Amino acid sequence: MSKIAMEFGINDALKKLGIQDINLGTSTGSNNFGSGEAIASYSPVDGALIGKVKSTTKTDYEQAMVTATQAFKPWRKMPAPQRGEVVRQFGNKLRELKEPLGKLVSYEMGKSYQEGLGEVQEMIDICDFAVGLSRQLHGLTMHSERPGHRMYEQYHPLGVVGIISAFNFPVAVWAWNTALAWVCGDVCIWKPSEKTPLCGIACQHIAASVLKANGLPEGISCLINGDYKVGEMMTQDPRIPLISATGSIRMGKIVAQAVAARLGKSLLELGGNNAIIVTPDADIKMTVIGAVFGAVGTAGQRCTSTRRLIIHESMYETVKEALVKAYSQLRIGNPLDEKNHVGPLIDTDAVANYQSALTKVVEEGGKLIVEGGVLEGAGYESGCYVKPAIAEANNDFEIVQHETFAPVLYLLKYSGDVNNAIEIQNGVVQGLSSAIMTNNLREAENFLSCAGSDCGIANVNIGTSGAEIGGAFGGEKETGGGRESGSDAWKVYMRRQTNTINYTTELPLAQGIKFDL
Repeated sequence: MSKIAMEFGINDALKKLGIQDINLGTSTGSNNFGSGEAIASYSPVDGALIGKVKSTTKTDYEQAMVTATQAFKPWRKMPAPQRGEVVRQFGNKLRELKEPLGKLVSYEMGKSYQEGLGEVQEMIDICDFAVGLSRQLHGLTMHSERPGHRMYEQYHPLGVVGIISAFNFPVAVWAWNTALAWVCGDVCIWKPSEKTPLCGIACQHIAASVLKANGLPEGISCLINGDYKVGEMMTQDPRIPLISATGSIRMGKIVAQAVAARLGKSLLELGGNNAIIVTPDADIKMTVIGAVFGAVGTAGQRCTSTRRLIIHESMYETVKEALVKAYSQLRIGNPLDEKNHVGPLIDTDAVANYQSALTKVVEEGGKLIVEGGVLEGAGYESGCYVKPAIAEANNDFEIVQHETFAPVLYLLKYSGDVNNAIEIQNGVVQGLSSAIMTNNLREAENFLSCAGSDCGIANVNIGTSGAEIGGAFGGEKETGGGRESGSDAWKVYMRRQTNTINYTTELPLAQGIKFDL
């Protein structure tokens, strides 16, 4: 155990989460049965080995799927409010283990400890939402065109829901899907990112303990580990009617094609290239706070991170100066130390992508006004710490058109009215999150209109980063079109059925057709 791990109680956190052996297996419940090659989890905080998890083989996968499909049969028959009670208990268990799980998220992924705690709180919040939802899985009643008939629609569970999650939110996204899928009567099989496998093991232990306490089959929650090859087992499996996948656009296109080829359903949460528009009527202080947190929070590794700042020419120099001053005050270092603002990138591959982006923006004619760089020396031994950077650029630069999962912010200038800024904002293939900073009601409403932002999320006077549980989360265009979390996102986890009941002694046919015998 490393010095940082000992100082910040990582070993104690692992024990509280049921992770005590450095060599862990894949698990459908609390038992480890993986038999594939080991996946080593190294912390980007200090480069230390946290543990190893055995990957899932084809045989292991089949065992997990049999366990899941068998568990679905009794689970789907349990009344939804009773399933909600199980989810309520799961949420309470998360409350008990919020501190150790948040600490593991921070240490294994690299986000700040406060963000780690916040991610676990999102899990708790979606459980609360799902508990209420368990009594509201409603359909509709409709008037039949035939006398003495009643029509209505209802929703039934799909079956096994496959979840593929990314490293940047190693526990919350799984919970967003799982809590809703469970109350809908589905069972889940989850492949967490191979970069954060211990977070997956921890969550599985928590879920398994709740299921065991209620005498329920362990297959209601299944876990598999591995790289894209394990993900392919899921996407090509006709026994999984829905695949929920979070990750890059490139990955999402592969998943979508594989699932569509077998006429399955996909819920895709892919890349973002999120922008904040800053108009002449913007509050500068609010703008700087929203832009800085959006750009450097989680070291720029959120799908909702702010990538572009579209500033009116009359405000440009003022905003730029304020941002440069704010960046000079950022503290970069161990994310478990709450005095620091920015932690590490997930690994050295991410660092290489960050360096490549800075090189490309200059090559395309941009100018770095806050230069980046890789940090070295004491406290930065993992090689994953970088300086948040700001570059002046144009929206048509190739590098600006792509999402760089790192703390790189591009400043773009616009002139004229807000419609010109909206055109720039929409001029990318991604469509996840967007924001406008203005105190002008007309500008705000224009931004939110059908001719405004083309993103799935559009905010006024808050940044692009973060989302509330109550609203559906997701984006348009190459972001994938999926919706998770609140509103009526639950419907994707269920199949819709229309029912007609004839309570007469006659059998009239639709459209007045006669068929006498």
